[in-house]
Amino acid sequence: MFRWLVAGSIFFAAACTPASQTAVNATDTSLASPQSEHVLAFGFNAIKERYLTAVVVGNLAYEGLHGLSTIDPSLSIEREPGRKILLRYRDEQVGIYPAPGNDDAEDWAHLIVEAARDAAQHSAAMHNIDREKLYEAVFDATLSKLDIFSRYAGAQEAAEHQAARNGFGGIGIRYELHPDDIVLTEVMPETPAAEADLQVGDHVTAIDNASVAGLAQAAISKRLRGPVGTAVSLSVRKNGGPAAQVNLERSLIVPPTVKQTIKDGIAVLAISSFNSATAYSTYNALKKAKATPGLKGLVLDLRGNPGGLLDQGVAVADQFIAHGRIVSARGRHPASVQVYDAKPGDPGEDMPLVVLIDGGTASAAEIVAGALQDSGRAVVVGTNSFGKGTVQTVVTMPNKGEMTLTWSRFHSPSGYALHGLGVLPTVCTADDHVPTADLIAPLREGHPAVAVNIALWRATGIDDQQQRKELRSVCPAAKHTDMAVDLELGRELIADRSLYARALDLLAPQATASSAVPGK
Repeated sequence: MFRWLVAGSIFFAAACTPASQTAVNATDTSLASPQSEHVLAFGFNAIKERYLTAVVVGNLAYEGLHGLSTIDPSLSIEREPGRKILLRYRDEQVGIYPAPGNDDAEDWAHLIVEAARDAAQHSAAMHNIDREKLYEAVFDATLSKLDIFSRYAGAQEAAEHQAARNGFGGIGIRYELHPDDIVLTEVMPETPAAEADLQVGDHVTAIDNASVAGLAQAAISKRLRGPVGTAVSLSVRKNGGPAAQVNLERSLIVPPTVKQTIKDGIAVLAISSFNSATAYSTYNALKKAKATPGLKGLVLDLRGNPGGLLDQGVAVADQFIAHGRIVSARGRHPASVQVYDAKPGDPGEDMPLVVLIDGGTASAAEIVAGALQDSGRAVVVGTNSFGKGTVQTVVTMPNKGEMTLTWSRFHSPSGYALHGLGVLPTVCTADDHVPTADLIAPLREGHPAVAVNIALWRATGIDDQQQRKELRSVCPAAKHTDMAVDLELGRELIADRSLYARALDLLAPQATASSAVPGK
């Protein structure tokens, strides 16, 4: 089972069975086809089996029926005593159906398809939709009642998500649109574009002899991408000269997520998200940093990082931790219960380390920050992180769409649930009007509130919503990706070994909730 995370959500992939796949008839496009019922029933059963808390199929499907009104607001659904479901169009009853049993996904799927067919006899909007629109309307209505991270993606959108997670066949460029062509803004190293000597500023006028003038970005990307190993040709103008043909062979493109600079003996390693190459890129960056003469330590910048692949987040944390817990996940489904521990032998395990976080640091990035703080490996600087600590499973649907379902919660090494709470910095920079010296003063002075608040943070239960809300007000989440003060403080902590050691001492479980004091 693969562990995936996309757009700030952690994923475990679960594919439909071969039997499910063979039931799909791609040539039958009618709403009332067996495929429509099959896809809907498959989705309801997936939710029932995997969702974080127990759900009733009948309630899910009834909410899904209300999704028909998003296609045509003149449609409405009512439940009558005696287990009857009524379909109305402009206040006229156009369908009445016996309500199936609460756990009968197949019968509920049949009812929805039957209601959609009947609605199409009266509603022009319903008459003109295809199956994908029906799935989207039903599953959006169903999943919106669960949580904001559970969602449905049709086949096309699902393919885009998969490309973001695992890479895609392409040539390795980024570009901006111009009226008559596109202009390259980035050429990724070690890609077909780099090997063909394409440069930032080059103008591409045609792809495979077809002009790009007036095309939208989605259309251009579709032309550039394709199966790995296939050929694509570009018409390229360099430095205002005539267009020349450049022939390339597509390769697997995984966008870079790691950037490192080293100055004055301090490495700054920024991770923008976690994709399938992040841990490998981080490992190479750490080896380069470690080989730098006079290296004092490293600042790991996770500000604005929305998350990514779970296994990559775990692997990055592991590169700084020799042993102990990284994160655990707990849910209702047996497969959702997971534990991840560090293993020794990585290049970052003995580096002095500061981690930067902000209100945009979420999910897998919060796992890394929380693990490094709880293990006593890093001093965390910035503002509260986002507080997205749930795990999503991605279920591949029979129609090649995807259903993303929340199925467990993350717990940091010290045991607290990340969801709705996030990670509390040791040094808070939320008040950007305070001088740098004042921001770090509580740490220099050994103010007890710093340790007390971290201890209380770790002791607060998932159900104590009021306490969790009050704790988040200690260092309110804010966008800090462009704030120089965070990086300045990070560098200062690395340079001042005694101050850095004092900050790490605060992470020890020396304070308790009973000794907590309000405020900052």
